[in-house]
Amino acid sequence: MYKTITIKIGSNVLTSSDGMPDEERIAHLVDQMAFLKKRGVDILLVSSGAVASGKKIIDCIKRNDPVSCRQLWASVGQVKLIQKYSDFFANHGMICSQVLVTKEDFRDRQHFLNIRNCLHTLLEHNIVPIINENDVVSVTELMFTDNDELAGLITSMMDAEAMIILSNVDGIYNGDPKAEGSSVIPVIDSNFTNVSKYISTTKSNFGRGGMITKFSMAKKVAGAGTPVHLANGSRENILIDILENKPSLVQTYFKPGRKASPMKKWLAYSEASVKGEIFINSGAKESLLTNKATSLLPIGVIKISGEFMKGDLVKIIDPEGHDIGVGKSQYNSETALKKMGLKNQKPIVHYDYLYLKS
Repeated sequence: MYKTITIKIGSNVLTSSDGMPDEERIAHLVDQMAFLKKRGVDILLVSSGAVASGKKIIDCIKRNDPVSCRQLWASVGQVKLIQKYSDFFANHGMICSQVLVTKEDFRDRQHFLNIRNCLHTLLEHNIVPIINENDVVSVTELMFTDNDELAGLITSMMDAEAMIILSNVDGIYNGDPKAEGSSVIPVIDSNFTNVSKYISTTKSNFGRGGMITKFSMAKKVAGAGTPVHLANGSRENILIDILENKPSLVQTYFKPGRKASPMKKWLAYSEASVKGEIFINSGAKESLLTNKATSLLPIGVIKISGEFMKGDLVKIIDPEGHDIGVGKSQYNSETALKKMGLKNQKPIVHYDYLYLKS
C-alpha cells in the first residue's frame, strides 16, 4: 500500500446533476480517506468544486464578465466547500486545512520550496491539506490548465508514491465511452501515444479541462516515475479498492517510468518561467534523447533567442521547431552566443538541470 498519495477530485464528482454539492458523495469520499489515514496513508487532496458551489449560492450580475463571475463564485464557494470537508473529517476526529495557490507560486524555486515545506509540516501534524487553485486572483494566463495540472505538480513536489485522479468516468476508453463495445483500457505505458482516436475533447460541465488534459498529465507524472490511477469517483469505496488493488477494480493505470530527481520534477512544471530559447541541431537532439545521461553542449546549439542570465530557465527547441524540454542555463545569453557551435566547452545545460519531454 502506498504511504503518500495525491488525490484529485473533479467538480463533476463532487456535484449532483443540478450542480449543487453532492454532500452524500463528499461524505463517502471523506470516509474512505479517513479509513486510509488510519492505516498510515498520508493524503494530499486536490479538490475542485469551489466555483460550482459558488454558482448555486449567488447569481453573478456581471454576466458579460466571466473573469469577475469566476472570482465571485470561487470566493463564496470555497468557504462552502471547505466547510463541508471540515465537518466530514471532524466526524472522524481529523483535521483538514485549506491551501490556496496560484501558478505564480511555483515559478520561483524558493516559493516552490516554501509551499513544499508547508505541506510537509501539515502532514507531520496528521492534517489533510485540501489544495485548490486560488481562482479569486488567478486569471487567464496565470491559471493552471485545470486542477489535474495542479495535482501533477503537487505529486512531483511532494514525491508522492502515487496520484489518483477521480473523474466521472471509469478511465480511458478504447472508443466512445457511450458506444457499444467500448471498454476501459486497463494499463497505459510510455509507448501509448495515439490518444486522439480514443479520447473526446468534450470538457466537463464545471471543470476547465477534459480527458485529454487528464491523459497528458497522467503520462507526464508517470513518465517521471510515479504511478497514476484514473478512476470513477462515484463508485463505492473506489479509493480503498485502488490502494488494495481489488480484482474487481475498474480503472486506467499509468505505469511509471524511470524515477526522476526532485530537480527534474520541478523543471517539468516550470515552462512558464523560461527566459529564452536554445535551438539545437539534429546531432544534439539525437544525443539528448538517448538513454544515456547527456548534457547539452554549445557545439550542438545553432541559435539563441531571448535574454537570460546564468541560472535562468530556457526551452530546448529541436530542428523541426518542437519544444522538447527545459533546463537551467549555465551561461547568460551573451556568453551562450559567443560559445555557440564551439567544441570543448562546458555544457550550456547540464544533465542534472535538464528535463526532456520524451
